[in-house]
Amino acid sequence: MWEYTEKVMDHYKNPRNVGEIKDADAIGEAGSLACGDALKLYLKVDKNGIITDAKFQTFGCGSAVASSSILTEMVIGKHIDEAKKITNQQIADALGGLPPEKMHCSVMGHDALNSAIANYYGEEYLEPEDDKILCRCYHVTEKHLRQIIEENHLKDLEEVMNYAKAGGACGQCHMVIQKLLDEYNIEKPKLDINNMSATQLILKVNNVIEKYISNELRKDGGDIELVDVKDNKVYVSLKGSCKSCKFSSNTLKNFVEASLKEHISPDIEVIEV
Repeated sequence: MWEYTEKVMDHYKNPRNVGEIKDADAIGEAGSLACGDALKLYLKVDKNGIITDAKFQTFGCGSAVASSSILTEMVIGKHIDEAKKITNQQIADALGGLPPEKMHCSVMGHDALNSAIANYYGEEYLEPEDDKILCRCYHVTEKHLRQIIEENHLKDLEEVMNYAKAGGACGQCHMVIQKLLDEYNIEKPKLDINNMSATQLILKVNNVIEKYISNELRKDGGDIELVDVKDNKVYVSLKGSCKSCKFSSNTLKNFVEASLKEHISPDIEVIEV
């Protein structure tokens, strides 16, 4: 039997914001009845882009209800572009955690939110028709599965089943899923920064910042500037919307520092100046 937190049980027994918004500014859907879980999310957005109301209709287990319920509370009051940054892990964390076997419920909430935001901007969130379906039992495409593996750092087939349901039925897709996992989990050689000159390390750090980190931050109106590198400490300055964002400390540790650790060395430490 799975162990649920008190917060999961509370949102399951007393779900918030259940229902439909008749004049919704955005509607998003995820999952399917055929797969056993489905979610429809409604958003009301004011002229300044602030989400003023959110409601949901869901078919699924207690974790699906709880994930949908907490998601509506998380997005109300946020600018729609800020809501876009919410991850499935943050949904699970807001509930005090979910059993590994139920993480797919947080992924469904994340997908429904992205679908609603795309709908708000008049875009399509549906997978392209020619996108290869890897798991036919749960209609999981290669593109979607790659995204889930990368965002959640999945390591094995069991985790894929927990987060995406893919591979959890007939098992015919197990070999293909394992190949994808192998792609993302190839051990990357780490640089020995102790044997690098200060100039070499600065060039390496700046290259990662310019080619990867800055590009991602600029998508949300932010940016980052390399100030200095001393030993294993990287001193940076956040710019634009990142500078005033209340989540800037999370951005530094969970994105900037994590990216430099991944591409250069696990000994890297990022410090804001």
